[in-house]
This record gives sequence, C-alpha cells and structure tokens, in this order.
Amino acid sequence: MATLPPDLPRYIIREVWADNLEEEMVLLRNLVDKYPYLAMDTEFPGIVARPIGTFKTSTDYHYQTLRCNVDLLKLIQLGITFADENGNVPPDVCTFQFNFKFSLTEDMYAQDSIELLTKAGLDFAKHELYGIDITHFGELLMTSGLILVDDVKWISFHSGYDFGYLLKLLTCKPLPADERDFFRLLRVFFPAIYDIKHMVRAAPTPKNGLQELANDLRVERIGTQHQAGSDALLTSQTFFKLVETHFNGHVDDAQFLGYLHGLGNGLAVTSGGDA
Repeated sequence: MATLPPDLPRYIIREVWADNLEEEMVLLRNLVDKYPYLAMDTEFPGIVARPIGTFKTSTDYHYQTLRCNVDLLKLIQLGITFADENGNVPPDVCTFQFNFKFSLTEDMYAQDSIELLTKAGLDFAKHELYGIDITHFGELLMTSGLILVDDVKWISFHSGYDFGYLLKLLTCKPLPADERDFFRLLRVFFPAIYDIKHMVRAAPTPKNGLQELANDLRVERIGTQHQAGSDALLTSQTFFKLVETHFNGHVDDAQFLGYLHGLGNGLAVTSGGDA
C-alpha cells in the first residue's frame, strides 16, 4: 500500500463518543500549546422558533432569534481542528468530532435540518445510545486549556449559533437576554475569535458560503459536508489560505478580531474596554 511522503500532512478526523471522551480530551490538552489555532464548527437541529415583539435593530432581532433557539435546542456535533500559526496541523490526529447525546423522540428539532444531517451520514440511533453527555463535556472543556486563554485563537465561519451553543454548555444557563451581555460573556470564554464570514467582506471577491469560498481558494474538502469535523477542517484550511492570498499573510486584529458576522452591530470581543 502506498504511503504518504513524510512532509505531507495527514488530515485525520477522530470520532469522539462517550466511551472515548476522557482519553481524547487528554490529547486535546496536550495539543493546544503547540497548535493554538482552533477552527470550530457545530451541527445543531435547525431553527424552530422566531421571537415576537419590537426590536431595536436588525442585529438585535437576529440575536434574539439565536437566543430563543439555542435555549430550546440541543447541540448535536462539535468539530475542532488544531493548527499552528502557519496552518500546520499535528502529524497524527488534527480534527476531533464530538458526538452528543440526542434523541429524535424526546428532543426538539426542525425536520429539514435532521433530514440534511441524516443525508450527511449522522447516525441518530447511535447519538441516542452512545452520545456524549453535554454537561460532562462542558466540565471537561472548562479545564481543558482551550478556553479562557488569550493565546488560543478560535476560527469559525458565520458562527453566532456555534458560540451560542458553546456558551450554553459552558455556563449551564440560558443565553443572556441582552446582546451586549452575550458579547461580554463571549469575551471571557473566547478572548480571540476570527469569523471568516466577517473577514471576507473585506476581500476582493466576497463569497456567501464556506464551501463556495473554499472552492474559490481551491481548498479541497476532506470528509463529508455538514459533518462538524469535516466542516471544522475545511474552516481551518480556508482561513489560512484566505490570509495568505487576500491579506498578505497577516490578520489585522483591529479589523477582524472578535467580530461575529450578523451580530453585535460592531460590538467586538476585544481585550480592552466594554463590548
């Protein structure tokens, strides 16, 4: 069988269920010092509710929609890809796909979202039987060294919902009613965030979706679309290619650090001052 040259990275996605969660979290803690650029994606059961009332701005409406749905629903998958500041990944496993407990008979969901995830290969019977307990995962993540640290950079694409679900599992509380409080809380747990969707607004040819942008940058997907591990890996590779090709290899933190596309109305998650 042919083997890869030693200088060619192997992009391996590790499936994480309840039975191997503890050992994989040990590996994550060991990786983050050398590979502090974490690309993240989640899969969740869609949108089931819309807020009613009067809203100050369109971003306030978007945040209230996010809040009511995150509070009602459960996370299904989380993907995290590790890389260093140059986009190099660990030589063995670089991506972890966490599969959470989810029941189609007991938990709320939007039918079209579940159909999409089923077509993508998610096994909901396995999620119900062998999925990770979300509270236990939150406890492990809290002490992992991946959060609450300025040096760890989180990379995402249009990720308001992704970070909403992460804040919910970390705090074990509903999301704040006020969007400013959401950003203040986000800044505590995730001091350094880059949202590619926000960044591409400054690119010469902005794209709507992650796959469209990856295609334009000639970044090849590994794995299956709409699975969190594959999407996280594509997010990582797309970020570094975007920085190289459109931003001369440098990210301007004053322009891009801490913004979530579609939220905040300019409220950045910065280390100084209030959001």
